[in-house]
Amino acid sequence: MLARTDLRGTAPTLAELRRALPRGGTDVNAVLDTVAPVVHAVSEQGADAALGFGEKFDGVRPTSVRVPAAVVADALDRLDPAVADALRESIGRARMVHADQRRETTRTQVVDGGVVSEKWIPVRRVGLYVPGGNAVYPSSVIMNVVPAQEAGVGSLVIASPPQKEFGGWPHPTILAACALLGVDEVWAVGGAQGVALLTYGGIDTDAADDPRSVLDPVDLITGPGNIYVTAAKRLCRGVVGIDSEAGPTEIAILADDSADPGILASDLISQAEHDVLAASVLVTDSAELADAVDEALDAQVAATKHRERVTTALSGKQSGIVLVDDLEAGLAVVDAYAAEHLEIQTREAAAVADRVHNAGAIFVGPYAPVSLGDYCAGSNHVLPTSGSARFASGLSVQTFLKGVHVIDYDEAALRDVADHVVTLADAEDLPGHGDAIKQRFVGGQA
Repeated sequence: MLARTDLRGTAPTLAELRRALPRGGTDVNAVLDTVAPVVHAVSEQGADAALGFGEKFDGVRPTSVRVPAAVVADALDRLDPAVADALRESIGRARMVHADQRRETTRTQVVDGGVVSEKWIPVRRVGLYVPGGNAVYPSSVIMNVVPAQEAGVGSLVIASPPQKEFGGWPHPTILAACALLGVDEVWAVGGAQGVALLTYGGIDTDAADDPRSVLDPVDLITGPGNIYVTAAKRLCRGVVGIDSEAGPTEIAILADDSADPGILASDLISQAEHDVLAASVLVTDSAELADAVDEALDAQVAATKHRERVTTALSGKQSGIVLVDDLEAGLAVVDAYAAEHLEIQTREAAAVADRVHNAGAIFVGPYAPVSLGDYCAGSNHVLPTSGSARFASGLSVQTFLKGVHVIDYDEAALRDVADHVVTLADAEDLPGHGDAIKQRFVGGQA
C-alpha cells in the first residue's frame, strides 16, 4: 500500500533529499483565477454576495450571516454531556499551555536618559476560520480561540460554513464549542467567501438598519481550510494578516526496530482519514519493521470506517516508507521533510526528539500520538504544513500579538549620540535625517 523510497547506501545532498521524499500538496495558484472573482464580489457587495456564494457552493442560504445567540445557546444545551466534558478538558489543558506563552514588556536602558522598551499589543479583532468538509472540528475552535483569548484579543468572530441539515447554521458541535469558550459572534459563512467577508466586512442581511447588523472586518485571519480558503487567504493577505497557507495534513514517523508496527500503522491511518490528500510517511532503518507495518496496515485499513479515503491517501504520491541506513540518516530525512506532525518512536526517543530541527510539533514515544495533540495534550494543532516547518511555527499566543518598540530619549541622551546619527545619515545621502537631529538643538547644531 505504501510506496517505498530506499535511500540506503546513498548520501544525497539536501536538495536531492527534498526531491526524493514523498510529497503531495496542492497547487494554490491553479485556483486563484476561480477564487479572485469571489473575493472581489464580496469586497464590493458584502454579505449578500457571501451568502449567495454559500447558497451556490454549500447548497443553503441562512437568513443572516450572524448566527442568532439563541441558536448558539441551544447547541450547547443539546450537546452530548460526554462531548461537553471532553471539550472542557481540552479547553482547560490548552489554557494551561497557552497561558505560559504570554509575553512580558521588556525595558532596556541603552544609556542614561535613553530607554527602548518592547511591549506586546494584542491584535484588535481576529477572524477565526473553522472548516466543514469531511469532519466536524470543534477542536479547531478551541485551538484558534484559546491562544487569541490568552493573548488578550478583545474581539473574536468565528466563521464556519453553513450546513443544510442544520437549518443553514454551522454544525451544532461547532456552535456549542463557541458557547463553552464565550464566543458570542459566529458567522454562518465558509469557503473563499467567508475569508473575503472577514477581510472586508459588510452589513448583515436580516436588519440593515440595526447597528448590531454591522459585520466589522478583522485585522487577522487564522485557521485551516481547503485549497479555496487558502487561495482566498493569499489574495486577501496585505489587506488583512493571515497565520499561514495551510496545506493537506501530514504525519512523519521516525522509528527503529523497537517500535510496535501495529501502533505505527494506526498512527499513519489516523492522519490519512482526514483527507485523500493527507500524507503519511514512515522513516526507518529497519526493513523488517517496514514489512510488519505494511502487514498491519492491510489488516487495519480493511477495518477502518473511512477505508476508501484512507486507502487513497496512503496510496498517493504524498505517502510512503523511506528506508535509511541508520538513525543519523533518519534524522536528516525528517529534518528535510519538516513534517507538520513528527512522531519519534525509537529507543531513547526523548534524546532523539531533542535533535530534531524541523517539525510543526514533535510527539515523543509510543504514548504521545498525534491524536493526543489534536485534542487534549494542551498543545496547539494548527501547525505549519508542506515543509514550512523549516521556517514557521504553529499557532500560539504570539500569533495574536504585535511587538512594538517604544523609544524614550531625553535631550542629553539624544545629544550624546547625535553626531553618530548625522554621520550615518550623510553616509546614506539622507541629509534631511541629520537635519531632523540638528533642528532640536540651539542654532541647528548637534
